Amino acid sequence: MADANGDMSSLDEFIAHSPEMLFVARSDGALLRWSDMLARTIGPVLSQGTPLTELFHPEDRCALSTGWEQVRGSTTPVQVHGRILSAERSYRRFSCVVRGSRKEQLIYGSLRDVPLNDGVLDELTRLRDRDRILGALIKAIPVVVWSVDSDGVYTYHDGKGLESAGHTPGQFVGKNIFEIYGDSAGDVRRTLAGDLMHGLAEAHGCVWESWMIPVSEPAGQVRSVIGFSLDVTEAKRAQQALQTKVDVIEAQQRVIRDLSAPIIEVWDGVLALPMIGVVDSARTAEAMESLLDAISRRGARFAVLDLTGVQVVDTKVADHLIKIVKSIQLLGAEGIVCGIRPNVAQTMVELGLDLSAIVTKANLRAGLTYCMQRLNVRATTPRGST
Repeated sequence: MADANGDMSSLDEFIAHSPEMLFVARSDGALLRWSDMLARTIGPVLSQGTPLTELFHPEDRCALSTGWEQVRGSTTPVQVHGRILSAERSYRRFSCVVRGSRKEQLIYGSLRDVPLNDGVLDELTRLRDRDRILGALIKAIPVVVWSVDSDGVYTYHDGKGLESAGHTPGQFVGKNIFEIYGDSAGDVRRTLAGDLMHGLAEAHGCVWESWMIPVSEPAGQVRSVIGFSLDVTEAKRAQQALQTKVDVIEAQQRVIRDLSAPIIEVWDGVLALPMIGVVDSARTAEAMESLLDAISRRGARFAVLDLTGVQVVDTKVADHLIKIVKSIQLLGAEGIVCGIRPNVAQTMVELGLDLSAIVTKANLRAGLTYCMQRLNVRATTPRGST
């Protein structure tokens, strides 16, 4: 018995003072003994009964569990690579070799640092730079960067945008997004189903533009969602204010157009359309549509286009005016153009426009007089005569 105890003491002494990072664990992975070197490397997180898997990075635990199953009840050593939490509170890359003992139901193991080549160091530097850049961005821009696991539980929650929502970094970590937002978290469910989502939503008194990205396992299953939510409240308010101004301007323009080309029924069967200011193709087309509609509705016989207030016309406008008169004739009425200014008349001549088939008068009074005379002639002409 003394020999056995002596052997055990010698083994403990050897493990404790070995220059290597050695450990002894139960078959379920709970640590029983370890060397001083391992204790210094891992730090205070190492304690009696600590599962070895808890020391590994979450993404590397599956590989350790697989290797652990292989070595149980076998004396064949198995090597596993992974990142282990060190005393500096950062993950370091280690090679873990474990070997089982059938007799004692124990597993012996050792850890060794995995040397990093220049390529790995460059990659680590790049990753650190990226983390630093991303960290600076989410602290300066009104965004919230978040992630949830496959059950909808927050695993990350940070960003300057939390201030406008009245939240603090990490406040939702460990909480379920579906319990917090209910039906409004429907896009998250769709993302967990594999869809990349983008949209606007209101929450916590702000308007958020969010992008939701599914993160899949190699087998294709979605294991988490990464979210990026930008506070666009001010931009949305500015857009709404701008749209309100645009709507007001458009309403004013409609009033101005109606005032600049009002259709007046000066007598039963006689309509007048005074056109004022700058006349372009768009205004002429609108005036044509309104005038033809009024002739049809009121059964007018004459329509007088008064150009007294028009300073300038171009080829397109003049062509529209001729088309208006011809369209009036097709409706069974007669179109009269009056008030053509000398410079406008000169322009029409220079453009080579033929107004010989159109009745023109010097001013609105002359145009209306012409209409009255034509109405009187029609009234006194016996039916059947020409």
